[in-house]
Amino acid sequence: QVQVVESGGGLVQAGGSLRLSCSSSAKSFDSTTMGWFRQTPGKEREGVSCINWSGDSTFYLDSVKGRFTVSRDNAKNTLYLQMHSLKPEDTAMYYCAAAYFTERFCDPARQTGWGQGTQVTVSS
Repeated sequence: QVQVVESGGGLVQAGGSLRLSCSSSAKSFDSTTMGWFRQTPGKEREGVSCINWSGDSTFYLDSVKGRFTVSRDNAKNTLYLQMHSLKPEDTAMYYCAAAYFTERFCDPARQTGWGQGTQVTVSS
């Protein structure tokens, strides 16, 4: 399992920006596809963005395309999610995890480890 710690969330006004970070202690991080997921109470978790091990292939949920950018620094075992033009509907707990993706979706890998998440709240 990939062990992770998410950070960078907070309260921002609509239109603002945040950068989330995900630090991993896993030795295999640099060969692992990773993803960002979010969840709000009463709703299913959704895959926001995924990135392959080398960073040259990505997936974005339609609702965040053009606003969010995923990246990674394998030397630092860290995954990032830069979020711009935030909207109230982006409010959620954000998690990172090992993942897999296609052109149509991004899902957590089987038996992936989950961190505590980081809360993003966007006020209107």
